[in-house]
Amino acid sequence: MCGRFSFAVIAEMIENHFHVRVDTNTYKPRYNCAPSQDIAVISNEKPYELSYYRWGLIPFWAKDKTIGNKMINAKAETIDRKPSFKNSFRRKRCLVPADGFYEWKKVNSKEKIPYRITMKDGSPFAMAGVWDTWKDENGEAINSFAIITTEPNELMKNIHTRMPVILKSGEERIWIEEPNPEILKSLLRPIDSEFLTAFRVSKLVNSPSNDNPEVAKKIPELF
Repeated sequence: MCGRFSFAVIAEMIENHFHVRVDTNTYKPRYNCAPSQDIAVISNEKPYELSYYRWGLIPFWAKDKTIGNKMINAKAETIDRKPSFKNSFRRKRCLVPADGFYEWKKVNSKEKIPYRITMKDGSPFAMAGVWDTWKDENGEAINSFAIITTEPNELMKNIHTRMPVILKSGEERIWIEEPNPEILKSLLRPIDSEFLTAFRVSKLVNSPSNDNPEVAKKIPELF
């Protein structure tokens, strides 16, 4: 599962890494992105700019938008078959830019410890996503997305049973431009552990209302 992440990168770095235009009047650094919020993505519809979609995919055929609350993630293993995601996998894919994601390690039945996972070199990265457009009875449109998850790599096995699909820089444009589903599926694998690092963070991250640099700071391990 991927239920929280951060995207707090300066505009120039975003433009250089992802080859997109960044409107600095709209873009704001985010340290605790959470489901149901409007978050920056790069879609195959507008591949050279940041768009802002709601996190939690609402399929175009849904009767109620609240279905999106349960669909923040899509499993790589079934994304091309599951009714909620298969149309988006074929036609509506996106990059979800980030500079870190959070996951909770279960210590016992009562406690979970939050960890932040980043690239070892601190660079931004893109998680693979899918999106869709849903319209209400008045014709108002909502664009929404889900992050694709896969089995954990060696690093993540010590923290959680799933992890987001992190695309290497050379795979990012392939994900939003390639029409061949077999090639697309081949990208949906765990990134090698050697590229990542993980460290404990404060339980401030537990609340979406805490969206500031303190959330992302490393704290000492207690055991």
